[in-house]
Amino acid sequence: MLGPIQADTSLNAIGAGLLTGLPVLLFALATPLATGWIRRFGPETVVVLCLSGVLAGTVIRSTGPAWVVLAGTAVIGVAIALGNIAVPVIIRRDVPWRQVSLATGAYSAAMNVGSMITLVVTAPLAEAVGWRWAIAAWAVVTAGGLAYWLWWSRRLRARASAAPEPGLTDDSPDSSAGTCADGAQDTPTPAGTSATGPAPAPGAVPGPDRGRSRFRLIIVLLTVAFCGQSGAYYATTTWLPTLLSDAMGLAAGASGATASLFQVAAIVGAFGLPVLSLRARRPWVPVAVMGVLWIILPLGLLLAPEAYVLWSIIGGIAQGGGFTAIFSIIARVAITDAQAASGSAWVQTGGYLVATITPPLAGWLNATSGDWTAPLLLVLVLALMFCTGGLLAARLAQRPT
Repeated sequence: MLGPIQADTSLNAIGAGLLTGLPVLLFALATPLATGWIRRFGPETVVVLCLSGVLAGTVIRSTGPAWVVLAGTAVIGVAIALGNIAVPVIIRRDVPWRQVSLATGAYSAAMNVGSMITLVVTAPLAEAVGWRWAIAAWAVVTAGGLAYWLWWSRRLRARASAAPEPGLTDDSPDSSAGTCADGAQDTPTPAGTSATGPAPAPGAVPGPDRGRSRFRLIIVLLTVAFCGQSGAYYATTTWLPTLLSDAMGLAAGASGATASLFQVAAIVGAFGLPVLSLRARRPWVPVAVMGVLWIILPLGLLLAPEAYVLWSIIGGIAQGGGFTAIFSIIARVAITDAQAASGSAWVQTGGYLVATITPPLAGWLNATSGDWTAPLLLVLVLALMFCTGGLLAARLAQRPT
């Protein structure tokens, strides 16, 4: 949609870059805001704020000149950052421990399905009614989601007020978000247990300091993994169509359609990882499989570019499964909602900051070298980061304490 938007609003090249990169940057910068609001208002309320912001931003950026388009995009970026943190907290709190990977996979798959529907529908819709109406039309979908979450939040508040229990915390199975005045957990769940099932690490219950140190180390490792995951994903998403056009001589439509396989295949990874987790004897095996698939993508495009369809599918499976693996581990090792929110915030801040850097870096490497070898080597390094951080975190998360 950049072409029609630039033609209509006189948006320059810098503004066009901001339009595509600003949301990802705000995913990183707005995470502390999300963490504080979850503690104060509860995750359901933050999801409502997320959808309200997306709805407002969608309407704003479909009207007015270039600066209004950018302002609406910024609102959307901040709003999505809220949801990025709130949803894993809700999964950790409400989903049985053994089903965390499946729920996270469904969440990841839903995002990829939404992205694909948007990619497929928006351009033809813009040709029929113009880019402003094509962008504004997605407010209808957002309004439907907002209506559901308003109803759900009201239902939870009614349930909490109808059956209050002394000492009930926001981490209890029957409590609703925001039961405590500040949204925080008054009484933490004992180490080694959780509201929805046993703690992931069997063995002796660690002391508070040891448990916190172990959790922090896991979050550091997952941050490294998500830096690799996000950097590789956004670099590939940005440049794969151009790479296919340059290296294979594909027309714009064909290269775009092939690159879309990278998005579609993520659904297989998102749902495949939970299945693999149930069948694997070693808990780190699913992460290792996704890491190998990530590595195959750049190596395949370097060594056998004519099989680009296969490499796009393999890379798509890797990115869908990799996202699911990282946030499933956070949900499993976090003892409280506050831990889940802060851990997710640290991981996403680091990952999305790297994601804002890697697409322009890959473009610069291509421009200076004259081919796609250097950008693909960058993706390979990022895939190795995912492997290293993810495998170490998965092993530590399952180690008896």
